[in-house]
Amino acid sequence: MSDATQLFILLGVTLAAFVWGRFRYDIVALGALLAAAVLGLVPMGEAFLGFGHPAVVTVAAVLILSKGFERSGLVDIIAGQTLKVGDNLMLQLLVLTGTVLVLSAMMNNVGALALMLPVAIRMAREHQASPSLLLMPLAFGSLLGGLITLIGTPPNIIIATYRANQGEGAFGMFDFTPVGLTVALTGLVFMVLVGWRLTPRRKSRVDSDSLFDISHYLVELRVGEETKAKGWTLQQLQRELGDNLPVLAVVRDDDRLAGYAFLGTLQEGDILLMEAGPEEMKLLESKAGLKVGSHAQDDSQDESQEEKQDDTLSTKGLQLIEAVVRNDSIMINRTVVHLRLLNQHGLHLVAVARDGTRLRERLRNVRFRVGDVLLLQGDESHLAESLATLGCLPLAKRELSLGQPRRLLLSLGIFVLAIASMLLDWLPASVAMTAAALASLMVGVLPLREAYQAIDGPVIVLLGAMIPVGQALDTSGGARLIAETMLGLGSEWPPVVTLIILFAMTLMLSNVINNAAAALLMAPIASSLAAGFALNLDPFLMVVAVSASCAFLTPIGHQSSTLVMGPGGYRFHDYWMLGLPLSLLVMAVAIPMIMLVWPLR
Repeated sequence: MSDATQLFILLGVTLAAFVWGRFRYDIVALGALLAAAVLGLVPMGEAFLGFGHPAVVTVAAVLILSKGFERSGLVDIIAGQTLKVGDNLMLQLLVLTGTVLVLSAMMNNVGALALMLPVAIRMAREHQASPSLLLMPLAFGSLLGGLITLIGTPPNIIIATYRANQGEGAFGMFDFTPVGLTVALTGLVFMVLVGWRLTPRRKSRVDSDSLFDISHYLVELRVGEETKAKGWTLQQLQRELGDNLPVLAVVRDDDRLAGYAFLGTLQEGDILLMEAGPEEMKLLESKAGLKVGSHAQDDSQDESQEEKQDDTLSTKGLQLIEAVVRNDSIMINRTVVHLRLLNQHGLHLVAVARDGTRLRERLRNVRFRVGDVLLLQGDESHLAESLATLGCLPLAKRELSLGQPRRLLLSLGIFVLAIASMLLDWLPASVAMTAAALASLMVGVLPLREAYQAIDGPVIVLLGAMIPVGQALDTSGGARLIAETMLGLGSEWPPVVTLIILFAMTLMLSNVINNAAAALLMAPIASSLAAGFALNLDPFLMVVAVSASCAFLTPIGHQSSTLVMGPGGYRFHDYWMLGLPLSLLVMAVAIPMIMLVWPLR
């Protein structure tokens, strides 16, 4: 069996594993690399050289710089201004999507979306609109914005580095701008004027003032003289109940302590503020002897006493926060028990929403999925760190801060110097971006711990593992074989038809696997096609760069699309309703622009 045939079989199995989704994409990619090495398709001594590839180093540095922008307050200033938009939906879309488009051009597009997602949700709730009308265009805008510059998205970095390896020199920082900016602006105009009409208007709990309306299930349980739970700690109560029923607060006399901070034992007269439905109420009464607190009042009680009772039942000051589970979260396919959410991370899980509706099953049995929206309670000073460790993106309760002007200027200055060194050909992109990331750490823009947290480990592993496999597609003759087949079938066609087919192939691939992997696999094929037609390599590589970032048809092709699925209440088939016409529009605009800016001959 030839090397090319073995590689095609390996790639077929790898793509099937990516689509299946049983194992995370970085694990699949690493398995593919090891298999390629064992089969001799990748030399053993070169198997892990991909992890030192300039594209991998550049992506890691850009992720650190993106986190630095967030921490310096630059993006928060921009985000704060967007909240001043009125209730005109088209204006909201223009400001939100336009902002994320600009941010994505100079930082990682997932990072840009993560910063603007809470703003969009808050805006929708303030104007009593459905977030589903805003979130999908916002996600797609982050993908389009990444097309504008070299550092906007990993496929651009991969294609630029591949061109350098072909002896043509790497693409520069703004070589992508003429085509990318035209495509991005066209997509923005389409989504603002027409696209929002194609997104579903989900009428779910996401549309209310709070994603989780806990008021209907919020109860006060009084510890009486003969209550079985008297003298228990909250941990003992949880063990006895055998379920995760979070105690939001313990009220003793006039003091109220959040449940996660209450370390003592329950005493007579204590009131437990809990979120429980009818079934949970029966469990609490039978196993702990807890009953609904009696607050009957006679006619002589004044209005101030009623107000005091209402305050006891409120959730004010309990640090409740909504968060969405990211693609790279350690929570995926695990339960509260497995994660030891309270003991290790100091978080109570209060509720879970999936696909825009709240789950009513026992919380201890819920296995978390990508896009789940969680209602959590925890110490406000540690919430951000706990959520980052778990791989969750904070939503509704995220506060916008203005940052520190000195750090803001430092962050901008370092970034500008890095861009200038690239434009003047003083330093290659990998060195310039790494130097900028290091400078940000040294001057205190970003703490070292947060820098390591900012690096998306699964993406780095994916790139490092798939680069040698993509190169094997070239060295084994597989890319040439595919190109020769396409050339044979389309020998009578004009080259533009081949560009359209290449665009469609890459686009479909990017909707089922990571867009970086799609670029890695399609770049050698594009190169072979250009050589077969004896045409300029650049337009073929640009087609791959643009189409690899057009993962608009499914929620699994890109993290940006997955992140908005839960908060927007979207279903799998919702994406192609807007994504298909947007993909066709991008193709119709991109290919003529590519041929204009990068001539075939």
